[in-house]
Amino acid sequence: MSESRRIPVPDGLEGSRVDAALAKMLGFSRTFAAEVVAAGGVRIDGREAAKSDRVPAGAWLDVEWTPKADPQVVAVEVPGLRIVHEDDHIVVVDKPAGVAAHPSMGWDGPTVPGALLAAGVEISTSGAAERQGIVHRLDVGTSGLMVVAKSEHAYTVMKRAFKDRTVEKIYHAIVQGHPDPFSGTIDAPIGRHTNHSWKFAVTPDGKDSITHYDTVEAFPRATLVEVHLETGRTHQIRVHMAAHRHPLVGDPLYGSDPTLAERLGLNRQWLHAHRLAFEHPATGEWVSFESTYPEDLQHAYDLLEDGLF
Repeated sequence: MSESRRIPVPDGLEGSRVDAALAKMLGFSRTFAAEVVAAGGVRIDGREAAKSDRVPAGAWLDVEWTPKADPQVVAVEVPGLRIVHEDDHIVVVDKPAGVAAHPSMGWDGPTVPGALLAAGVEISTSGAAERQGIVHRLDVGTSGLMVVAKSEHAYTVMKRAFKDRTVEKIYHAIVQGHPDPFSGTIDAPIGRHTNHSWKFAVTPDGKDSITHYDTVEAFPRATLVEVHLETGRTHQIRVHMAAHRHPLVGDPLYGSDPTLAERLGLNRQWLHAHRLAFEHPATGEWVSFESTYPEDLQHAYDLLEDGLF
C-alpha cells in the first residue's frame, strides 16, 4: 500500500535538489528519496519533478511512495563509527552523522546495529526487530555518543534508566545569535507540528520536555552552548532552541539561516552528543564517556572562533 504526503518547502531549503529536500523533510535516505523522484512520485506545485529539479521556497510537494518491506538490520561497515567501550553488557559507540540509530521505513542507509553486526558485535535481542538493543536514539544528522545493550539484562536496566531520567546526556550545539539569558531552562511540551506532521513543535498537548543550556563561547553571529537534556523527545534541542529564537546553525527545517551554514561548510545541524554518563547496568559503577567534535563541526567551529563569520 502506498503512502502520500503534501508538504510545503521551508525557506531554509530553497534551492535544494528535490531529493535532498525530501531526505531532510521526511527522513528518507538520499538513495530512497532519489528512487521516489525517479518513479514519478513527486510533484512540485502540481508538476512532476525531475531528479535535478531544485525546490522553491513555499512550493508544495505532493509525495507518493511505496514503503519497502519491514526494515531489516543489514551488516554494513561504517567508516568513522568508533567503538568507545565494550564489555559483556553494553557497547558505547561514537556515531557519525549520516548513520541512523536503527532501521526504519524509507531509510536504506547505514545504521548503528548494522555497523555493529559488521564489526562482529552481538547485541541484545530485546525490543522490536528493527530496534533490538537500542535503548535511546540520535537523529541521523546528529553525531556523538550512543549506548547499545548487549545483554538482555542491560537492555531492561538501561531502558528504565532513560525513562527515569537518571542518564546524563550532554550535547554541544552552536545556535544562531546570543541566548538571553546566557544560561537557562526551557520547559515546554513537544509534539507533532499541527500543520506539518513531519516536524515537531512546542504544543500545549505535547509531551513534557525539559532542556537546560549554558553558554560556553560567544561568536559575532552565533553561540556555542552546552545542553543538558532531562527528557529525550525527538528533535528536542532543535525544537526548543528554535522556539527560544535561536535555531541551531545548519538546521533550516527549524528556521536557521542557510547562508551561514553554507559559508561554514555545514550540510547538517551543528549538534553533537558530547558526553554520556550512567550507572553501569551490571556493576552499578558510574561510568562516563566523552566524544570530540567530528571534522565538519570542528571546521565550522574554527571559522567562527577565528571571527570570519
